[in-house]
Amino acid sequence: MKKYLLPFLLLLLVFSLAACGAAKEETTENETETANETTEAAGTITYESENGPVEVPADPQRVVVLSTFAGSVLALETPIVGVDSWSKMNPRYDLEGVEEVAEDNLEKIIELEPDLIIGLSSTKNIDKLQEIAPVVTFTYGKLDYLTQHLEIAKLLNKEEEGQAWINDFQKRAQEAGTEIKAKIGEDATVTVVENFNKELYVFGDNWARGTEILYQEMKLNMPEKVKETALEPGFYSLSLEVLPEFVGDYLIVSKAEETESSFMESETYKNIPAVKEGRTFVANAKEFYFNDPITLEYQLEFFIESFLGE
Repeated sequence: MKKYLLPFLLLLLVFSLAACGAAKEETTENETETANETTEAAGTITYESENGPVEVPADPQRVVVLSTFAGSVLALETPIVGVDSWSKMNPRYDLEGVEEVAEDNLEKIIELEPDLIIGLSSTKNIDKLQEIAPVVTFTYGKLDYLTQHLEIAKLLNKEEEGQAWINDFQKRAQEAGTEIKAKIGEDATVTVVENFNKELYVFGDNWARGTEILYQEMKLNMPEKVKETALEPGFYSLSLEVLPEFVGDYLIVSKAEETESSFMESETYKNIPAVKEGRTFVANAKEFYFNDPITLEYQLEFFIESFLGE
């Protein structure tokens, strides 16, 4: 009987080792699944910022925006708890209950308990802000206006929504541009100016105030004088005396009521052909400062109504 016992014991050992291996494999799989579930439960994604990867919430619920990008965050229906002063005074943004914050008021930002902070690359105290919540910054003007919105969408884990809006907006803006050019003429020129701190500024094609729509999407023409001075830097400061040299067939005035606006009462301004002939459209600067989806939608509506009377 002993001669049968040894093969039986060996066979039993083989089955035992196989069972142990299977149990170990199942345990490893369970541990892997648990680890994956833990990562998913943590609710984070890695955003590739211009300064490198940053781990951010997959669904942020308490965002602080320190400059410029509040409109994009709002358009993507992401909750904001704090914004900069310029965004706070924009009547187009629904910021009821949202606190006004500044980059040097760390105590107030801490009180808001943000889960994500967004700002410009020039934002102060970034190292201290990073101790409060993940911080992502952007260099203003480094990206074109639509790519900038798409990056905000990626950061908020809403890239699909961001791209869908971009596609639709470009289509509508370009169609409106075709209608406007058909009405005012292929060669008609448009100038955008703004008054700020007793200064006058004329703008290129990428410094908000509706310029991206007029020049990039609608392909309307920029006066040569504006092109020479403002196209590359984005804006150009000028005096009232030379303003007529920069104004094209049509004039858009982004008017800041709280700053010096008496230039519009001057004879120099009143004698500009675009002004005399009723081809000037005046907008509230607070509604024109930015180039996010909320602002862009308003600007597009403003231009369609101004040029086409619709």
